[in-house]
Amino acid sequence: MKRTVVVGAGLGGMSVVYELREKLPKDHEVLLIGESNEFHFIPSNPWVALGERTREQVILDLTPYAKKYKIPFNPSGVTAIDAKAQQLTTGDGQTIDYDYLVLSTGPRLAFETVPGAGPENGFTQSICTVDHAVKAYETYQQLLENPGPVLVGAMQGASCFGPAYEYVLTLEHLLRKKKIRDRVPITFVTSEPYVGHMGLGGVGDSKALMEHEFRDRGIKWICNARVTEFTDGNASIEELDRKGEVEFSHQLPFSLAMFLPSFKGSEAVAAVPDLCNPKGFVITNEFQQNPTYPSVFAAGVCVALAPLEQTPVPVGVPKTGFMIESMTTAIVENILSLEKGEEMKTRPTLNAICLADMGDKGAAFVALPQNPPRNTNWTSMGKWVHIAKIAFEKYFMYKVKHGTSEPIYEKYVLGAVGIHRTKE
Repeated sequence: MKRTVVVGAGLGGMSVVYELREKLPKDHEVLLIGESNEFHFIPSNPWVALGERTREQVILDLTPYAKKYKIPFNPSGVTAIDAKAQQLTTGDGQTIDYDYLVLSTGPRLAFETVPGAGPENGFTQSICTVDHAVKAYETYQQLLENPGPVLVGAMQGASCFGPAYEYVLTLEHLLRKKKIRDRVPITFVTSEPYVGHMGLGGVGDSKALMEHEFRDRGIKWICNARVTEFTDGNASIEELDRKGEVEFSHQLPFSLAMFLPSFKGSEAVAAVPDLCNPKGFVITNEFQQNPTYPSVFAAGVCVALAPLEQTPVPVGVPKTGFMIESMTTAIVENILSLEKGEEMKTRPTLNAICLADMGDKGAAFVALPQNPPRNTNWTSMGKWVHIAKIAFEKYFMYKVKHGTSEPIYEKYVLGAVGIHRTKE
């Protein structure tokens, strides 16, 4: 009997494990390994952090669904991988052999790169995990009781900027609703060379649109920002010029600070010789396969993607839901080809689609493909994006519950974009 092991029970892992189980023969075991028994819908974390969702609304216990769809599930995580021997060790001490290994492990949050960063051992909040978002909500409630300055942004090396924009704009909207916006100065601090860059070199008119939105809402911004330290209530920030030299130094006080950190690869994956780049992200070829270990495939945030351009402060490339699902579909088709004794031929479509909610409306960033020159390069704002983001959340939770491998973004989100563009 052959066995494919999927490591990671998030957006990518659940997509690939259901599709593998659906398309591989029944005598080919498909095993899922997660770091807990829960599925977390990460895109909803900004809502959790601002009280628009509860923790219970954005998580699912995977145990009954794995059992229902006959997928062996180990929630103890992976502590070591021997890629040469095609074996891994789980957190509960099991040694598991595999014929194929699919890594969708997500990132390790590298708060240690900036002294004082992080919600556990530092002074900043995060929305990268649902438990961080719950803690951020507690700090938000304190802000409502004692209004003061707010800093929101992304530290150097960050690669996922959309949630920071979602958080700051939704926060601003809620503060206006509560009629205390005038008592809360807000500054957006980002490693991007300009607001709306998104790690993609801009998408359509994203720079002009986001600058207009910030001006309209009274949000100040600092770009090319390198955070050097957080202390209790204060951030030390260097603003670099185009040559990468310090142009201004800022000491910014805060009552609440929410910053996205740099990402690195998970420790067990990063420890495998010749599997990853220096940051611990898995190196893959055009078929999502590691060139050193042909039995290993990877999808999602754990995949190494080169920056699109050199910037004064390092920024990474985002991996959006559409891109992740395209990666997982390519992996499934390529494993099927190998099982048939055929050459791999399926390549992922690296498109970038981001739906950023703003509380009262939203912004859609569409870059098809992600790397220029693009066939579609477009940003727009409107109430429809807010609705589409809610629909995406509901549909993906439905997908996990019902064991479907049907792609979401291509059929529903791109459909919504197309309808909106036609109306324009």
